[in-house]
Amino acid sequence: MKVLETKVLRGPNYWSNYRHKLICVKLDIEDLENYPTDKIHGFSERIEALMPSLLSHRCSKDYEGGFFERVKEGTWMGHVIEHIALELQCLAGMDCGFGRTRTAERDGIYNIVFSYEIEEAGLYAAEAAISIARSLIAGQAHNIAEDIDELKYIKASKGFGPSTQSIINEAKKRNIPYRSMNDGSLVMFGHGANQKLIRASMTSDTSNMGVETAADKEETKQLLAKAYIPVPKGEVVRSIEGLEDAIHEIGFPVVIKPINGNHGRGITTNIQNFNQATVAFDIAKTISDSIIVEKFIEGDDYRFLLINYKLVAVAKRTPAMVMGDGTSLFSSSLIRPMLIRAAATGTKK
Repeated sequence: MKVLETKVLRGPNYWSNYRHKLICVKLDIEDLENYPTDKIHGFSERIEALMPSLLSHRCSKDYEGGFFERVKEGTWMGHVIEHIALELQCLAGMDCGFGRTRTAERDGIYNIVFSYEIEEAGLYAAEAAISIARSLIAGQAHNIAEDIDELKYIKASKGFGPSTQSIINEAKKRNIPYRSMNDGSLVMFGHGANQKLIRASMTSDTSNMGVETAADKEETKQLLAKAYIPVPKGEVVRSIEGLEDAIHEIGFPVVIKPINGNHGRGITTNIQNFNQATVAFDIAKTISDSIIVEKFIEGDDYRFLLINYKLVAVAKRTPAMVMGDGTSLFSSSLIRPMLIRAAATGTKK
């Protein structure tokens, strides 16, 4: 098999007016044109064993298991690659369901078209699907878990965060067009005079006063307390002496954090003794001169997203973590999931 051309489609296109995110691979299957799947000994059994989740693919038969039936009856390799590319993305947590495989200018050449959520993931899925198909034809082993891990890593590092994705989902429900403006979370909704920008959960209508207030953790806590929302007991300190007095008043365990900042920078939690507190104090001092000392409250961290005063999404935020003995090396199979979690939460360890 030989790839002749790969295109990334990012708008209305020849294949679909409303499916705007498609990968199109022009593939020459060469001699395999004479060998549909029913003529490749053991192919059906091997693909079912390697990717049993393809059972859910209905294919043109329009019922579960339809794709596997097509493989048993005999279908061409371009069609198989289309379904593998879609399923790889689905197994990595990306909802991709549209695909088409059509002959091109002559026998043996096919246009393989399938949807993607993240461009880089779609391109990776195309290459991986072809590699998997080659392994299945030859009866060779293929570590599909590595492909899924790589796609999960791409999703975590290149995809939208949970807040941004939830806003996009609501825009889709309202038929509001959108497009990404960079590799991060800056997204434009609408066109012309009606366009709006968002970055994560902050919009172009967010006031400067709102941003400044949210950045000041102590002021935010005071406003919440005045609205009768429970807040942890705490004090603002600027010296080691003030830190000692605050801890004596609050009691361990405590949290120490800079008064301003974001993304968890300079914060240390669950501090159990004064030695830990002084280290945490120095870390927080690199971000701000004023430091907050608060009672540590154990529990889960959730982010709630409201649109038009209605709750549309809740994300449980789990920080990245490493468990070990301080000396042993981690295997790549352990490191990669840790990196995925870190990329997803913006946490570095």
